[in-house]
Amino acid sequence: MTAASPRTVVRAASLFDGERHRPASAGPTDVVVEAGRVVAVGPADGSLTPDLDVAFLMPGLVEAHAHVFLDGGELDFAKRNECLKADTDTMVATARANVARTAAAGVTLARDAGDRWGINDRIRDELAADPTALVRFRSPGLGVKRPKRYGGFMARDIGEGVDPSTTIEAMVEAVDDVKVILTGIIDFDAGGVKGAPQFSAEELATIVAVAHRAGKKTFAHCSGLDGLEVAVEAGIDSIEHGFFMNRAVLETMADRGIAWVPTFSPVHFQWARPELAGWSAATIGNLRRILDGHLEHVGLADRLGVNLVAGSDAGSPGVPHGAGLVDEIFHFLDAGLSITAALHAATARPRRLWGCAAATITAGSAAELVAFAASPFDDPAALRHGPVATIRGDRLVPHPPAA
Repeated sequence: MTAASPRTVVRAASLFDGERHRPASAGPTDVVVEAGRVVAVGPADGSLTPDLDVAFLMPGLVEAHAHVFLDGGELDFAKRNECLKADTDTMVATARANVARTAAAGVTLARDAGDRWGINDRIRDELAADPTALVRFRSPGLGVKRPKRYGGFMARDIGEGVDPSTTIEAMVEAVDDVKVILTGIIDFDAGGVKGAPQFSAEELATIVAVAHRAGKKTFAHCSGLDGLEVAVEAGIDSIEHGFFMNRAVLETMADRGIAWVPTFSPVHFQWARPELAGWSAATIGNLRRILDGHLEHVGLADRLGVNLVAGSDAGSPGVPHGAGLVDEIFHFLDAGLSITAALHAATARPRRLWGCAAATITAGSAAELVAFAASPFDDPAALRHGPVATIRGDRLVPHPPAA
């Protein structure tokens, strides 16, 4: 790790500032960082000597949905089940390795999506206390669910028929966001979502209201039309997964500013590697239809102005931390989003929606930048090679070449 001088000058042949693209044809840009903030952005006129000269610069990526204690690269399902029985030290070691993978992909902000062992809280606090950390972390601690329903590894129970207010009031000060398990998982054999929603619209609205009074955002694990309609009626801040969407729900989301984190990657992996789970030809067909419907609705969401946010569900089978988010950006491109829209969904938008400090490449913003050897506007595959450097605060940290 190399310490930067009090002033760091980055010269970029092209850049994406979080909102707009400045192409190489417009000429190189000098970005000046002092005291941890961007203080000047302007055409390179020869008056400054760059500390770093790169092909492309952008804000650090944001991973909106991950499980830091799970190794998405472990594809043996029996071993994955054993991971849930591991001791705390093993889980923490896995989480720290996942943070390193996250940083190596150019992610500088990540949001966990819940674990019952508190590994996410521990990693959040470790990173916050480490001035050399390249990644900052948001944690919901444990989410909330109903007893004997899906989500035991990431949520605590609120009894059936019990007003959720007391539980949320007791937990809300310790979390960065409130996670709600609203529906079950997808039954790939049946091609639908298991079970009815875990909370009514009135119950979920109560959870949202208590969280908002404490200044916290809410996000819901939710797929299937029944759950999606409950989520938008209750005013949830973000819908995670959101499979089996329809236009009416998307229009309401656009009107109310509700975000959507579509998490293509876990389902795409099940379709791409069906032999690992032993899926039948019929189930493989269901997976393809689910993905095609998701692509259609994410493209429609973009056209309607829904707040799309990139999150991979890293830690799920076949979804490694860091690389999974890059895959998610490619899924957005496959859905018809422009590279500008896809990168906005993975940089500036989540920071704005979560009330985080802006990391756009504009004067006054926090210095939280990643530099690449080539521009993804020329070839999105540049993202797969990872950044050549991260600039965070007053530090310029080179990355070793990707293996």
